[in-house]
Amino acid sequence: MSVNDLIAAAAQHPLAILLALGPLPVLAWLVGRFSADEGERSPWKYLYSVLVYAACIPGILAAVLTGYSLFFIRANLLQVNILIYGLPIVIMILTLVVIGRYVDFARVPGFDRLSGLMLIIGISFAIALFIVKTRIWIFFGSSIATLFVIAILAFILLKWGSKKLFR
Repeated sequence: MSVNDLIAAAAQHPLAILLALGPLPVLAWLVGRFSADEGERSPWKYLYSVLVYAACIPGILAAVLTGYSLFFIRANLLQVNILIYGLPIVIMILTLVVIGRYVDFARVPGFDRLSGLMLIIGISFAIALFIVKTRIWIFFGSSIATLFVIAILAFILLKWGSKKLFR
């Protein structure tokens, strides 16, 4: 099964996508209302953590997919499924905005790692895009698959370097 097959299979079940992602901002708002000023305490902060991860993992994947489609394969974003490409990003942003109104993200367990992952993915994507746009791959005469391996290696090196830097 390829990634295209997985995207096509997910696109055939729009109701499941809406039911999985749609309630996340509403749940974040409800948790914020019920937790009042205790959002940084033990039971609530873990619930916020679950909501952050439930919104950010599909949002990050959709952002990577959208960026890849737009910049690497030059797909027309007017012809893609908005539930796959756009909805997870919008839900992620809405959920993070709602949660940010009620609790400081520094108090949410695991958010620092998730934001670090977002940053490293963004930097790796920018490096890979720079390599593709400057056509450096022409000089070493290799395939585009090798270029992606180099991008993955850059991601791993960035992650290792940031771990060493910010111990």
